[in-house]
Amino acid sequence: MDPIVMVSSYPPRLCGIGTFAEEAREFIQKANPGRDVLVVSHTDGRGDGVFPIIDTTRHDWWRPVAEKIRHLRPYVIHIQHEYGLYEYRDYRGFGDGNQGFLTLLEALADFPIVVEPHTVHGRLRDFEANFIHQMSMRSHVVILKCHYQKWRLDWTFSGLGWKTPQNLMVIPHGARPDRRWGIDQIPLLRKELGMDAMGLSEHVVGMVGWIQANKRWDILLSMWEDIHREILETTGQDWDLLAAGAMRDPNDARYYEEWKGAALELERKGLAHYYEFIPRGEIYYKVMAICDFVVIPSVDETQSGTLARVIALNKPYLTTAPMEGLTAQTLESEGGLLFTTKEMLRKKVVRLACDENLRLELGEKLRRYLEEVVSWEVVAGQYSEAYKLARRAVRTGKPVVLPPEF
Repeated sequence: MDPIVMVSSYPPRLCGIGTFAEEAREFIQKANPGRDVLVVSHTDGRGDGVFPIIDTTRHDWWRPVAEKIRHLRPYVIHIQHEYGLYEYRDYRGFGDGNQGFLTLLEALADFPIVVEPHTVHGRLRDFEANFIHQMSMRSHVVILKCHYQKWRLDWTFSGLGWKTPQNLMVIPHGARPDRRWGIDQIPLLRKELGMDAMGLSEHVVGMVGWIQANKRWDILLSMWEDIHREILETTGQDWDLLAAGAMRDPNDARYYEEWKGAALELERKGLAHYYEFIPRGEIYYKVMAICDFVVIPSVDETQSGTLARVIALNKPYLTTAPMEGLTAQTLESEGGLLFTTKEMLRKKVVRLACDENLRLELGEKLRRYLEEVVSWEVVAGQYSEAYKLARRAVRTGKPVVLPPEF
């Protein structure tokens, strides 16, 4: 049978899109047992069925990619898009505005094309609006992660006097349904991770993931000493803050050093612990699993792999609002609390730590949201529908027409 061909960055590259593609591929394969799911990746991708040929140091990087995909004769082409993944820059450092990506779509127009852009802001810059419009015109189906992205695009394009594409399909960021540990298993996880030797308290607030500028770990780190004192006075319980992760982008080195230093200073005071690990694979889930709840203080996030893992584990959480996909999924799942000021963050961390029933209630809502809405098993089925729509468009010559949100 003809294969499903994904185009994406891919591990071992330390890239959120690559990690997403790896998980998505696993569940797409399970949903399509009779087909291979192959990956055309950047030159640092590795693995069975992975073809590492995307070399954006070439202005015509798209040409060998198109040739390879044609040779594979795909059932459908499923592309993960992020601007930085497909940007060619010349010797002066000038970028092509992802023109090579648009040319790739044109070169493959006779195959079913599904594009899944990972950055679609609610308020688009002029370049983003123009690019998304052109990309949508050259794709058979475009997958957005959140409903707000679809109705905001309609508002943006209408305001510019442009016709809103009708091939926009909303499929949420998938979350694993198979990474939940019972309370009785947490001591074994702590021991496996070496956290018993760290002297970690029984109760833990987690900040887990890549350490980068937009994650703003410093907000909670700067407040934790007072928060810890208030929780202890209210409940008599000694809670630890677990700051766990690593740096991915060298441009974030300053934040990494500052925030790691702040966490280690709290550790010296017996109030927190710093745990360094690469946030990828099963260990990512295990570190989160030992937390009673998780704080995601991001200040720029159209979607979140961190939140997907929190949902997978049914962990109550706190996150920033209004903040694109983080806020949207919090409202839809009803499984987290939102803050918009430091004082709100302080009060809600204390509230979650002091109210076990609230933590259980939020966790149960996340369990239902996972199983009914965002499980990769559900999402893979929705991808299959997108593939069928794209194939029908190629077969009939009629574009995909989906209803607007509002």
